[in-house]
Amino acid sequence: MDILKFITAGSVDDGKSTLIGRLLYDSDAILADQMEALHASNRKNDDGTIDLAILTDGLKAEREQGITIDVAYKYFETNKRKFIIADAPGHIQYTRNMVTGASNAGLAIILIDARKGVVEQTTRHSFLVSLLQIPQVVVAINKMDMVDYSEDVFKQIVADYKKLAAKVNISDVTFIPVSALKGDNIVYQSEKMSWYLGDSLLEHLENVELKIDDASLHARLPVQWVVRPQTDELHDYRGYAGRVCSGAFKVNDKVTVLPSGFNSTISKIEMYDKEPQEALAGMSVTVHLQDNIDVSRGDIIVSSAGQPQLSSVIEADLCWMDTRPMDTSLTYLVQHNTKTVRCKIREVLYKVNINTLEKDFDEDFKLNDIGRVVIKTAEPLAFDAYQDNKANGGAIIIDSRTNVTVGALMLRQSVE
Repeated sequence: MDILKFITAGSVDDGKSTLIGRLLYDSDAILADQMEALHASNRKNDDGTIDLAILTDGLKAEREQGITIDVAYKYFETNKRKFIIADAPGHIQYTRNMVTGASNAGLAIILIDARKGVVEQTTRHSFLVSLLQIPQVVVAINKMDMVDYSEDVFKQIVADYKKLAAKVNISDVTFIPVSALKGDNIVYQSEKMSWYLGDSLLEHLENVELKIDDASLHARLPVQWVVRPQTDELHDYRGYAGRVCSGAFKVNDKVTVLPSGFNSTISKIEMYDKEPQEALAGMSVTVHLQDNIDVSRGDIIVSSAGQPQLSSVIEADLCWMDTRPMDTSLTYLVQHNTKTVRCKIREVLYKVNINTLEKDFDEDFKLNDIGRVVIKTAEPLAFDAYQDNKANGGAIIIDSRTNVTVGALMLRQSVE
């Protein structure tokens, strides 16, 4: 059974937490102790029903204020698929939290309040979804019960959002009218919107096609450990262990080790006590090569037919995550897969006003700012452009003094 990781995003009071609560409640995915706590809670809706948002509002401050602050992860499954939900905060001051939650998502649910339509926060969330290359988007037009389940309201919001989607370069969008509070079109088809002929939200999530990059051209294996037992029994054993981050490797494939550039051929693939003929993205394996070449932790084994860029001067999009502003005079660490090297921010090209999508050429990078920079690394990185292969195009920046992650990078291109 495959796993769909998806994120929810929307403005404050759009009903994200209620939607997830309804999804879990109506699909019978709530544990007995959670159900007991839910009924014991004194948080009720205006009509006296249980407030399902408390299923995801885990922090005390969230329950008191009725807003989402941290990313809440929820897990559930149906007969067709397993799901991991990231309920991300919608407020601008928690942009870094949304970026973190969305980084591994295969689908994004963007909520729009049917009474308000497309608003400034919708633009911000759509820009982030586009920036992070989330391949599929569901626009859930919520609170349809408050506009009398109007088809005209739904059609107007669809038209408005399509204009925004074209502006931020989002192509795969599905629109679903819902009422998280009443349960319309969440798990079951709504009888109150007979004009809507599409799937309910859960039906769409169960049946949406997962886009997995298994192309051998994008085969990438960051080396995590060089296995050399050096025992009498395994005297000549030499394997390179790691997790395939993208693409697929097969026995007898010609590969290149970067940054050294040495070439070889895969002689054997091991996974636990098995020897598969193919290693796919997400599999943790040990690869053996026909030639005894110098390979170390932090190197990356790639397909010789489709090699990544290799550079130490890289243009990248940056989301700043630290309360202390970025300091271009400091030396930071950049971690790209299993490789960690020193780096400096050589140049700030621009920042993006994520509410208006306008470029700002102020070089002062603060918490939650997003923009484009040029970094200079002490050693070259073997990377793919994030838009082509996000598994090998993402990296983080670490403050070497505190070991705190201060920034998320989407690597774009070499500038050498």
